[in-house]
Amino acid sequence: MKAEVITLDAKKAGNVDLDEGIYALPERADILQRVVVWQLAKRRAGTHAVKFRADIAGTTKRIGKQKGGGTARHGAGKVSQFRSGGRAFGPVVRSHAHDLPKKIRKLGLKTALSSKMANGDLMVIDNIDLKDAKTKDLRAKLAKLGLEKVLFIDGAEVNKNFLLAANNIPYVDALPTQGANVYDILRAEKLVLTKAAVESLMERLK
Repeated sequence: MKAEVITLDAKKAGNVDLDEGIYALPERADILQRVVVWQLAKRRAGTHAVKFRADIAGTTKRIGKQKGGGTARHGAGKVSQFRSGGRAFGPVVRSHAHDLPKKIRKLGLKTALSSKMANGDLMVIDNIDLKDAKTKDLRAKLAKLGLEKVLFIDGAEVNKNFLLAANNIPYVDALPTQGANVYDILRAEKLVLTKAAVESLMERLK
């Protein structure tokens, strides 16, 4: 399948061939959900923790008599029923990461690209090289292209001037091909690939 290539100045720059095995797959919400959950689980710090009975500094002496007090028969002051007592079954420091087969991860990225293509939210651009890192100039170029919440994916490295200019614009992100991921692709309204990114993604996903 062919896609039109344009420049940052919204001028035509020919066509490029896109692999149907990457950009024309059926939409699979179940695959996308699995990959996004896997990504976000890896991102979690897992530093949540509470104090249990063993971590509380308090008396273990029986609070009152076993019988005749008219109250419950408590044996210590560190139990969870009392204020400042230890928690029961609270969270501990741990990793939330879990395994996901490489085939599923690769299929998820293909499905995300196909979803953007099917919805008309994928654009191929010649390159994103800028001579000067001026945010004002980049804003004007994006306005001409009709792009607001957009993710740019470049080749092995993103042009330094483009990164510097894009850092000052909300909802405009740029990633190298190696950083392309399902979560960021789905979160952006528009996805823009450079010709270098198209070639790199083909190598990565073949």
